[in-house]
Amino acid sequence: MTFLQNERLFSRKWFVSYSLIIIGSFILAAGFVFFINPYNIVPGGVYGIGIVVHHLTVGLFSFWPTGIPIGLFGLVLNIPLTIIGIKVLGPRFGITTVIGFVLTSVFMDLLTMVVGENDPLGLANELLMSCVFGGVLIGFGLGLIFKSKASSGGSDIVAMIIAKYTRLPLGQLLIYVDSAIVLFGLLVFRDWRIPMYSWIVIFITGKVIDITMQGISYDKSLFIISDHFEEIRNKIINDLNRGGTYIPGKGMYNKEEKTIIFTVLTRRELAILEEYIHQIDPKAFVTVTDANEILGEGFKSLRDKISA
Repeated sequence: MTFLQNERLFSRKWFVSYSLIIIGSFILAAGFVFFINPYNIVPGGVYGIGIVVHHLTVGLFSFWPTGIPIGLFGLVLNIPLTIIGIKVLGPRFGITTVIGFVLTSVFMDLLTMVVGENDPLGLANELLMSCVFGGVLIGFGLGLIFKSKASSGGSDIVAMIIAKYTRLPLGQLLIYVDSAIVLFGLLVFRDWRIPMYSWIVIFITGKVIDITMQGISYDKSLFIISDHFEEIRNKIINDLNRGGTYIPGKGMYNKEEKTIIFTVLTRRELAILEEYIHQIDPKAFVTVTDANEILGEGFKSLRDKISA
């Protein structure tokens, strides 16, 4: 089974995809160069290993007196990892993934040559701020790359391979792999602050990737259990101009038949509906959760998302 998606050459979708990869790779590289690399923060991944190796090889080579370039080392790791990933997992890593990690490595080393690597923004005494902004830029860059259907390679591939043979959840394995790299940084730099700052970057990066992929949504999804479901249904359809779904259910305690309403509303519509439900049935049971992404009638269409 193939995971590769073929796009017509020079089509609109092709241009958008490669534009996202180029922009995302540059932003990702900038996040490392300006906020992460100069302060020896190790946020997992091949570039986290590259930061450690860069530190260990200072003065080791005459042509690299400051150590092996981080971008180059990340590239050297990514190439065999991708080849192994293709052999073990199948052809799920397309040319976009290769272009993504090659561009990131090139941008990272070029930016380092331009701005230097010794505290370019003067944030040596503001490491928490550096972690926050670094995590935001790295997450945003990775999010753009992921939107192009590419992969960041590196530790993602390692986690996928382990997942294939252990059946452990991929997300859990990613945390394990990145945490192992963070602890490797702790052993080398011998600074207990390194893992603390590194995990802050990892956490922020993950959150920003989600926001970049899904967008910021203030919509809410509701499950409503009430004997006055018909009145609530009329309020939702006629006054709020929204739809919903009836879900048949049965109470666990008294085993009475229940009609559950599922609907999705904006924050303003939620406030209106909650006030109305309180008026007609103060004992109603209402569950409200954040809806990170809503696709369908009345919201963003699935077609628009896929074609974006």
